[in-house]
Amino acid sequence: MVLSKMESAGPHATPALTGLGPVVRADTALLVLGSFPGVASLAAQQYYAHPHNHFWRIIEAIWPPPQRETVAGRYQSRIDWLLAHRVGLWDVYAACSREGSLDTAIRNPVLNDFAALARYCPKLQAVAHNGGESFRHAPRVRAALAPSMAALAVHRLPSTSPAHASWSFARKLAAWRAVFAQHGLCAGG
Repeated sequence: MVLSKMESAGPHATPALTGLGPVVRADTALLVLGSFPGVASLAAQQYYAHPHNHFWRIIEAIWPPPQRETVAGRYQSRIDWLLAHRVGLWDVYAACSREGSLDTAIRNPVLNDFAALARYCPKLQAVAHNGGESFRHAPRVRAALAPSMAALAVHRLPSTSPAHASWSFARKLAAWRAVFAQHGLCAGG
Protein backbone atom coordinates (compact mmCIF):
# COMPACT_ATOMS: atom_id res chain seq x y z
CA MET A 1 0.00 0.00 0.00
CA VAL A 2 1.46 3.33 -1.03
CA LEU A 3 0.01 6.59 0.23
CA SER A 4 1.24 10.01 -0.77
CA LYS A 5 -0.45 11.98 2.02
CA MET A 6 -2.68 11.23 4.97
CA GLU A 7 -5.88 13.18 5.34
CA SER A 8 -5.67 15.64 8.17
CA ALA A 9 -7.89 18.39 9.50
CA GLY A 10 -4.97 20.60 10.41
CA PRO A 11 -3.43 23.19 8.08
CA HIS A 12 0.10 21.90 8.74
CA ALA A 13 -0.51 18.23 8.02
CA THR A 14 2.55 16.03 8.13
CA PRO A 15 2.95 14.07 4.92
CA ALA A 16 2.26 10.37 5.26
CA LEU A 17 5.21 8.12 5.76
CA THR A 18 5.10 4.77 4.02
CA GLY A 19 6.65 1.79 5.79
CA LEU A 20 8.79 -1.03 4.46
CA GLY A 21 7.49 -4.15 2.78
CA PRO A 22 7.38 -7.53 4.48
CA VAL A 23 10.53 -9.64 4.64
CA VAL A 24 9.15 -13.17 4.46
CA ARG A 25 9.27 -16.33 2.42
CA ALA A 26 7.10 -19.45 2.22
CA ASP A 27 8.86 -21.23 5.10
CA THR A 28 8.72 -18.30 7.57
CA ALA A 29 7.80 -19.73 10.97
CA LEU A 30 8.04 -16.61 13.16
CA LEU A 31 7.07 -13.10 12.11
CA VAL A 32 8.59 -10.26 14.13
CA LEU A 33 6.32 -7.22 13.98
CA GLY A 34 7.49 -3.77 14.92
CA SER A 35 5.24 -0.73 14.96
CA PHE A 36 6.66 1.46 12.19
CA PRO A 37 10.23 2.12 11.00
CA GLY A 38 12.10 4.94 12.69
CA VAL A 39 13.70 7.85 10.86
CA ALA A 40 17.02 6.01 10.37
CA SER A 41 15.28 2.91 9.04
CA LEU A 42 13.13 4.88 6.61
CA ALA A 43 16.15 6.85 5.37
CA ALA A 44 18.15 3.65 4.81
CA GLN A 45 15.11 1.62 3.68
CA GLN A 46 16.27 -1.07 6.12
CA TYR A 47 14.63 -2.62 9.16
CA TYR A 48 16.29 -1.69 12.46
CA ALA A 49 18.89 0.61 10.89
CA HIS A 50 19.43 2.80 13.98
CA PRO A 51 22.86 1.84 15.31
CA HIS A 52 21.61 1.74 18.92
CA ASN A 53 18.61 -0.50 18.24
CA HIS A 54 19.27 -3.90 19.81
CA PHE A 55 17.41 -5.99 17.20
CA TRP A 56 20.38 -7.20 15.11
CA ARG A 57 22.57 -7.58 18.20
CA ILE A 58 19.90 -9.80 19.82
CA ILE A 59 19.53 -11.89 16.66
CA GLU A 60 23.30 -12.35 16.47
CA ALA A 61 23.35 -13.46 20.11
CA ILE A 62 20.59 -16.02 19.44
CA TRP A 63 22.35 -17.36 16.31
CA PRO A 64 26.02 -16.46 16.29
CA PRO A 65 26.93 -15.91 12.63
CA PRO A 66 29.74 -18.00 11.18
CA GLN A 67 31.41 -14.83 9.85
CA ARG A 68 30.33 -11.81 11.88
CA GLU A 69 31.74 -9.30 9.41
CA THR A 70 29.73 -10.82 6.55
CA VAL A 71 26.44 -10.58 8.43
CA ALA A 72 27.02 -7.31 10.28
CA GLY A 73 28.42 -5.48 7.28
CA ARG A 74 25.66 -5.83 4.71
CA TYR A 75 21.93 -5.46 5.15
CA GLN A 76 21.03 -7.99 2.44
CA SER A 77 23.29 -10.55 4.13
CA ARG A 78 21.45 -9.94 7.41
CA ILE A 79 18.07 -10.38 5.70
CA ASP A 80 19.16 -13.57 3.92
CA TRP A 81 20.53 -14.90 7.21
CA LEU A 82 17.30 -14.08 9.05
CA LEU A 83 15.14 -15.72 6.37
CA ALA A 84 17.39 -18.81 6.39
CA HIS A 85 16.46 -19.14 10.06
CA ARG A 86 12.75 -18.93 9.11
CA VAL A 87 12.17 -15.52 10.71
CA GLY A 88 10.40 -12.69 8.91
CA LEU A 89 10.03 -8.97 9.57
CA TRP A 90 7.26 -6.47 9.08
CA ASP A 91 5.42 -3.74 10.97
CA VAL A 92 1.83 -3.35 12.09
CA TYR A 93 1.52 -0.02 10.30
CA ALA A 94 1.77 0.39 6.52
CA ALA A 95 1.73 4.18 6.81
CA CYS A 96 1.30 6.96 9.32
CA SER A 97 2.11 10.57 10.07
CA ARG A 98 4.89 11.09 12.59
CA GLU A 99 7.62 13.54 13.50
CA GLY A 100 10.71 11.79 14.83
CA SER A 101 10.88 8.10 15.62
CA LEU A 102 8.86 7.64 18.82
CA ASP A 103 5.77 5.43 18.74
CA THR A 104 3.96 8.01 20.86
CA ALA A 105 4.24 10.46 17.95
CA ILE A 106 2.43 8.18 15.47
CA ARG A 107 -0.74 9.75 14.09
CA ASN A 108 -3.31 8.53 11.54
CA PRO A 109 -1.88 5.00 11.27
CA VAL A 110 -2.97 2.58 8.55
CA LEU A 111 -2.61 -1.12 9.38
CA ASN A 112 -0.82 -3.51 7.04
CA ASP A 113 -2.82 -6.17 5.17
CA PHE A 114 -2.16 -9.27 7.28
CA ALA A 115 -4.83 -11.35 5.57
CA ALA A 116 -2.90 -11.03 2.31
CA LEU A 117 0.33 -11.97 4.09
CA ALA A 118 -1.18 -15.26 5.29
CA ARG A 119 -1.23 -16.56 1.70
CA TYR A 120 2.55 -16.14 1.41
CA CYS A 121 3.46 -17.69 4.77
CA PRO A 122 1.59 -21.01 5.10
CA LYS A 123 4.06 -22.32 7.72
CA LEU A 124 3.76 -19.35 10.06
CA GLN A 125 3.61 -20.60 13.68
CA ALA A 126 3.91 -17.38 15.67
CA VAL A 127 3.93 -13.60 15.69
CA ALA A 128 6.33 -11.83 18.03
CA HIS A 129 5.44 -8.20 18.64
CA ASN A 130 8.52 -6.04 19.14
CA GLY A 131 7.20 -3.70 21.82
CA GLY A 132 3.93 -2.44 23.22
CA GLU A 133 2.70 -0.34 20.29
CA SER A 134 2.90 -3.33 17.98
CA PHE A 135 1.32 -5.63 20.59
CA ARG A 136 -1.59 -3.22 20.98
CA HIS A 137 -2.76 -4.55 17.60
CA ALA A 138 -2.24 -8.25 18.41
CA PRO A 139 -5.98 -9.09 18.36
CA ARG A 140 -6.43 -7.54 14.90
CA VAL A 141 -3.29 -9.16 13.52
CA ARG A 142 -4.27 -12.57 14.87
CA ALA A 143 -7.85 -12.22 13.55
CA ALA A 144 -6.51 -11.41 10.08
CA LEU A 145 -4.10 -14.36 10.11
CA ALA A 146 -6.17 -16.85 12.14
CA PRO A 147 -8.62 -18.08 9.47
CA SER A 148 -5.74 -19.93 7.82
CA MET A 149 -3.57 -20.37 10.94
CA ALA A 150 -5.69 -21.65 13.81
CA ALA A 151 -2.72 -22.50 16.04
CA LEU A 152 -0.94 -19.17 15.63
CA ALA A 153 0.90 -18.17 18.82
CA VAL A 154 1.21 -14.49 19.71
CA HIS A 155 3.99 -13.06 21.89
CA ARG A 156 4.82 -9.65 23.32
CA LEU A 157 8.55 -9.01 23.42
CA PRO A 158 10.38 -6.08 24.98
CA SER A 159 11.13 -3.40 22.42
CA THR A 160 14.60 -3.41 20.93
CA SER A 161 14.36 0.38 20.49
CA PRO A 162 16.98 2.56 22.15
CA ALA A 163 14.01 4.44 23.67
CA HIS A 164 13.18 1.32 25.72
CA ALA A 165 16.12 1.65 28.10
CA SER A 166 14.39 0.36 31.23
CA TRP A 167 15.39 -3.22 30.29
CA SER A 168 19.04 -4.20 30.03
CA PHE A 169 20.33 -5.87 26.89
CA ALA A 170 20.71 -9.16 28.81
CA ARG A 171 17.10 -9.05 30.00
CA LYS A 172 15.81 -8.29 26.48
CA LEU A 173 17.96 -11.09 25.04
CA ALA A 174 16.61 -13.61 27.57
CA ALA A 175 13.01 -12.74 26.67
CA TRP A 176 13.66 -12.92 22.94
CA ARG A 177 15.65 -16.15 23.23
CA ALA A 178 12.82 -17.81 25.22
CA VAL A 179 10.28 -17.08 22.47
CA PHE A 180 12.62 -18.26 19.72
CA ALA A 181 13.39 -21.44 21.69
CA GLN A 182 9.67 -22.10 22.22
CA HIS A 183 9.31 -22.32 18.44
CA GLY A 184 12.49 -24.34 17.85
CA LEU A 185 14.33 -21.38 16.35
CA CYS A 186 17.37 -21.08 18.64
CA ALA A 187 20.84 -22.22 17.72
CA GLY A 188 20.84 -25.95 18.21
CA GLY A 189 17.03 -25.83 18.68
